[in-house]
Amino acid sequence: MEDVRINADRLWASLMEMAEIGATPAGGVCRLELTDFARKSRDLFIAWCEEAGCATHFDAAGNIFARRAGADDSRPPVIIGSHLDTQPTGGKFDGAYGVIAGLEVVRTLNEHEIVTTAPVEVAVWTNEEGCRFTPSMAGSGAFAGVYDLDHVLARTDESGVSIGDELKRIGYAGDAPPGARPVAAYLEAHIEQGPVLEAENTIIGVVTGGQGKRSYEVTIKGQDAHAGTTPMAVRRDALQGAVRMIAEADRIARDNAPQAVATVGMISAKPNSRNTIPGTAFFSADIRHPDRGVLDAMDAEFCRACEDIAQASDLGVDVVEVSRYQPVAFDDTCIASVRAAAGRLGYSHRDIVSGAGHDACYLARVAPAGMIFIPCENGVSHAEIENATPADAAAGCNVLLHAMLEIAGRR
Repeated sequence: MEDVRINADRLWASLMEMAEIGATPAGGVCRLELTDFARKSRDLFIAWCEEAGCATHFDAAGNIFARRAGADDSRPPVIIGSHLDTQPTGGKFDGAYGVIAGLEVVRTLNEHEIVTTAPVEVAVWTNEEGCRFTPSMAGSGAFAGVYDLDHVLARTDESGVSIGDELKRIGYAGDAPPGARPVAAYLEAHIEQGPVLEAENTIIGVVTGGQGKRSYEVTIKGQDAHAGTTPMAVRRDALQGAVRMIAEADRIARDNAPQAVATVGMISAKPNSRNTIPGTAFFSADIRHPDRGVLDAMDAEFCRACEDIAQASDLGVDVVEVSRYQPVAFDDTCIASVRAAAGRLGYSHRDIVSGAGHDACYLARVAPAGMIFIPCENGVSHAEIENATPADAAAGCNVLLHAMLEIAGRR
């Protein structure tokens, strides 16, 4: 079985073809969820899977599943996959690599006439990125019972368009409720999105778990006023309040270094006029840590800091938690299968904790789950310069193939 290898050239060619959908002039990809580019990427994936002999369907959350039958097709499937949506200035590999690697596994099984005991499904999860719609990982969250389906479908983008409406518009609103069926295991291949593997010249990251996360939307209310005539002592400047709160988020993360991180990725002020003191400000905040107790303490400290700053500045503040997930430990059997596959195939490997959230973190709530990381250049992701090498992509896909075979079995 160790002699079976995926077709590295075919894997890379498919990755590059998928990257043409939503390609940006700077070499990245902008494929926001449920846009026309997202529809084209889904259509291409389904066409490829049906060419490979898979039966495809999608559920009411828009999650796609391409099923290759097993010798005992009554058994729960082993699911492999990831997502196809990107950040506004995203790269070619985040998410798409895991989906195309799953497809390449199926193509390789076909070429070598390998029949797995359990069926194998390649999944595309809806709205993993969470940049057009919140929350992130909405499709896998609905599948795992983290979010009610109605809640997911009602989420809107900045223009007021809902996930449910867009699923219908692009033709991916299925009938079947998400989840509600057993899953034997879930495996996801992904770029690391960090610098560790490349810095250590290691090919495979055996992911043992993922850190927890809290995401917030913070709105500060003050009073619009004239920039030239309002004394500093009486100003109710919402943007200055936001600046102080953002500084507190950064301080809290640094106080809990090196594992803690905090990010403010969105900020706005109204009326957004150069000679008017902003009466309203908004920012998003994201804090993460692999230890639940530390994360809970950071959460409480950040919320308290926002309230204290608002009170001291005669401002109103509304801190809304838009998503949360606890640190997750992946399944021991899945971890061992990935580690063993990397060893048998001769790839250097190390255990690693994911700093990013992934669909696997939600799937771990309803099935044994594991992940495979490969290096990305300079650890950069969520950027147009995101890059990986063909050799590393092939190595990760080979590990995915062999770890999946160990779990699914073969006739």
